[in-house]
Parts: sequence; C-alpha cells; structure tokens
Amino acid sequence: MPPAQAADAWPSHPIRLIAPFPAGSSVDAAVRVITPRVADALGQFIVIDNRAGASGGIGAELGAKANPDGYTLSGGTTSTHALAKALNPHLSYDPLRDFAPLTLIGHLPYIIAVHPAVAAASLQELIALARAKPGQIRYTTVGNASMARLGGELLSTLTGIRMTPIAYKSSAQSVLDTIAGRIEMQFGTMGPVLPHVRSGTLRPLAVTGAARSPALPDVPTAIEAGVPDFEVTLWLGLFAPARTPRAIVERLHREFTAAIGTPQVRNALLLQGLQPQTTTPAEFSKLIAAEIDKWGRVARKANLKLE
Repeated sequence: MPPAQAADAWPSHPIRLIAPFPAGSSVDAAVRVITPRVADALGQFIVIDNRAGASGGIGAELGAKANPDGYTLSGGTTSTHALAKALNPHLSYDPLRDFAPLTLIGHLPYIIAVHPAVAAASLQELIALARAKPGQIRYTTVGNASMARLGGELLSTLTGIRMTPIAYKSSAQSVLDTIAGRIEMQFGTMGPVLPHVRSGTLRPLAVTGAARSPALPDVPTAIEAGVPDFEVTLWLGLFAPARTPRAIVERLHREFTAAIGTPQVRNALLLQGLQPQTTTPAEFSKLIAAEIDKWGRVARKANLKLE
C-alpha cells in the first residue's frame, strides 16, 4: 500500500505503546492515564508494553527500531533520550535521528531531602555542611545514567562541594535506607519521596524545578534557595519511530496533546507529582538536543560514563 493510502487507512488495528520502565514507574503511570482518551479518539485500543532494563535503554531501542507505520509508539524520558546519549557516544540508537517526537507530557521535579538527624534545615546549610566535611554527605542514585547522579554532580559543580554518590538498584530501596538514617541525602522524584516528606521521616530542603511544586508549595526551589542555574527535572515524552508518515505523526500529536490538556488528565498527572506540559514536535526535538548538550557537559566534567 502506498504511504499516502497507508496513512489514510490508519489506524485499522490496535497500537502498541512501549513503556521503557516497569509497571508503576512514572512513564507507565502517565501513559496509562493519557492513552484511554487517545484510544477513544482513534477508535482503536492502545496496549501498554512494559520493556524495562538498562535504565530504559531496552525499551528505547525497541521503539527506535520499530516499523514506522504508526502501530508502535514509545514513551521516553531525560534518561533514555538525553543522559544515555550524553554518557555513551556508541549508544545503539540515536535519540534525535531514530525518533519522530510527538509531544512532551510534562516534567517531574526532584526533591532534595535529608534524614532529620542531618544538621541542615535549608539547602544552604546542607551546602555548608558538605563544604566542611568533603565527601561525607552521601546521596542516593540508581547509577551513572540516572538524573540523581547527574543532578548531584551539577550541584557539586555549581557550589564547589564534594559529595559521595551511593548507587542502588531501585529508588524504593534507596528511600528506605535514607529514612533509616544509613544515607544522609535523598535526591528523588516526587512519587517515592513525597509520602515520607509528608510523614516527617524526611526533611525537604528544596525542589529542583523552575517553579515550586503544587505538591510542596512551602518548599523553595533550589534557585530560590541560592543556587542559580540549578534546575533538574525528569521530563516525560512520547515518540513514534523516525520515518513514520507525517500525517500519522500530526494526528498522534493532535490527539495526545488534546488528551493531556483535558482537566481530568491534567489533574491525574498532577496527583502523580508531574507538571503537565505539551509541545510541538519541533519544540520537543529542540529540547532533547539542548538536554544532550547540557548533561554531556556535566558528565564530561565529572568524568562519568554509562555503566
């Protein structure tokens, strides 16, 4: 069937959306809120296919190499489409060349939180403590390819401090060790950290987005707390494979942005700690390129490579 006719007939059967992280992850939770409305608009089911592993790299590679016919889409994050490229020049897929961006879903800011026994009631006090005790403040990561690791390195670079990253297999385990007092600092996304902040078992010092989080309106941003240029968020977005017919990309962009813009979906995403934001495909491509450049500079300065 010629491409124009294929696009006109699309979609004629269910669509697969690859979530490159496990069920319950930020990407998985977000797309499960959004896709029912898009499926209704398209008249076809959208099946979520969780393909976790390699910090999202397994699912991202599957999405990059899928048939560009509009029947396989994928979710992605800063980790899969910026950090992976910044840390690994020999990556098996190219985040810019191998995908047709559809739209950004939104941003997840991180929370810088400490165990209550840490003698720091503000971010500046934590920085002063780390400066007085080089390397003795430990913070949690899930490896070199995680935003927590790169964010910790960026904070160290901007403030001239030295902290020690401790790698965990999962954020759930890292939170448990922080609330138990075995680790001083948690650099985590809203989902796993927020309940412990609300219960008082972790003390929040700052959020890392451009603006305060509606979930923690009394907690300042890191910029407000005196660290200019420190903005670290995990963005989530949606992709088709490169060379997907333009008409299909435009239709998918239109339906996904419309779904994300509904009050019901926006409110559901906000409850997950996500700050919804949609973009045009061109805007999304520009964001990805800028993020690869930003985190590449941080990784080179810290001599970080993909594990």
